[in-house]
Amino acid sequence: MGQRLGQHFLVRTSILDRIARAACEEREPLVVEIGPGRGALTAYLVERAERVVAVELDHILAAGLRLKFAHTPQFELVEGDVLATDLRQWGRAVVVGNLPYYITSPILERALALGPLLKRAVFLMQKEVAQRLAAAPGSRDYGYLSVRTQAQADVRLLFSVPPRAFQPPPKVDSAVVLLTIRERPLVEDMSAFVKFAAACFHQKRKNLRNNLAAVYGEMGDFAEARLRAEQLSLDQLVELWRRLRELIGGRAIGT
Repeated sequence: MGQRLGQHFLVRTSILDRIARAACEEREPLVVEIGPGRGALTAYLVERAERVVAVELDHILAAGLRLKFAHTPQFELVEGDVLATDLRQWGRAVVVGNLPYYITSPILERALALGPLLKRAVFLMQKEVAQRLAAAPGSRDYGYLSVRTQAQADVRLLFSVPPRAFQPPPKVDSAVVLLTIRERPLVEDMSAFVKFAAACFHQKRKNLRNNLAAVYGEMGDFAEARLRAEQLSLDQLVELWRRLRELIGGRAIGT
């Protein structure tokens, strides 16, 4: 069942320990684990946290978790879809997970939506996606996902994980990423900025004038208009967003 849902179970103990230590540098009051599977990482997390809430969709795996942690008082199981679960209900937490490749982006969105309630997130994911999250402007991997994530969090690619560390082995390399929410919001309206960023990268080969023309017209004499979004840093995109909002009286994308 787990493999049908896109899960590849991490079994290498040294990596499980490294992930738990990255999530819990000190003993944590609360950790929310997404997709605990067979509980391999969970076993390390309960040693480093006062409370571990594990959200598991697969009812067969959930039954196994209940048995495995039946005598672990700090463990709490929520059987259900993480995309339909209100992660805010437990308050400020560290979020950890071995993310199935096919729903990595939606889970990232759910985690980032926690805002200040997200103390940090440590995710194991496809290495290609991890590189996109952490990418710098001008690089091949830099795009909407980079800007969308970095607008809310500091992103660190911690280490790579080879296929042989999993059972069954995936066909791609994986990596562990640490997300730390910014103490001060980068923009005053994150939802509007995210929609602006999506428009900027809508067709990556086109320049900003072409991608944003439907909302901002000819963009006046903005020097950035002739550039592609991947050529601008996050700070430059934020500044452009603010200037364009002023230009059209705040009626920007997402408002």
